[in-house]
Amino acid sequence: MVEPRILVELGTHSGVSYCSFCEAINELRLPTRSFAVDTWRGDTHTQAYGDEIFKELSAHHDDHYAGFSQLVRSTFDGALPRFEHGTIDLLHIDGYHTYEAVKHDFVQWLPKMSDRGIVLFHDIAVRDKPTFEVWRLWEELKIEYPHFEFFHSHGLGVLAVGALIPAPLINLVRASKGEAERIRHYFAGLGQMLERVQSLEWGLRTTQCPAIPNEKRSWSIRIADGFSKRFRKIMKKV
Repeated sequence: MVEPRILVELGTHSGVSYCSFCEAINELRLPTRSFAVDTWRGDTHTQAYGDEIFKELSAHHDDHYAGFSQLVRSTFDGALPRFEHGTIDLLHIDGYHTYEAVKHDFVQWLPKMSDRGIVLFHDIAVRDKPTFEVWRLWEELKIEYPHFEFFHSHGLGVLAVGALIPAPLINLVRASKGEAERIRHYFAGLGQMLERVQSLEWGLRTTQCPAIPNEKRSWSIRIADGFSKRFRKIMKKV
């Protein structure tokens, strides 16, 4: 298990992935300081939105994760001065998805990565949308750095950019073709299970079943909370 000292997510929106990170940190009692960076204003991919998403996420975040996590309302470039060079162990890039934008984010934040740094790229498997070009940058970077790639749920690239690959990650980035397929199959199955459970819970909630509490909470926080709780149970077994 990788235990990052500093974790940064670029592009958080409703907080599904970020709350999962925070749940893992909380459940595993990691000494991680965590930061979510977003303007929470939207872009042409997510569409523009008002303050409601940030307010909903902020209320949930502050109740559960304020002891080790911060929501940084800023552009990605604007947040750069907050972090010293060589200090970030885990960076999740999930911002604007054009080739130029994601490459800019990677290049600008790379000096902030530690000698055991890992960069995650979301949506590396999306090739059918003209302005979603994370895959193009990923194809370039995986030639240069040790890596692993997941293809389910739009894809996730794991890039070891530090000179010292964390011990728990060595077997992953050095996996044989057969081993890599088994790893992908395992995590794709977990993802499908989570999606089925969440779909069932969403169906129950929308029928306003009296046994299900918190009906007034927004859909984005319910989804984030549901995924997060199941993620921390899975983490105990991985």
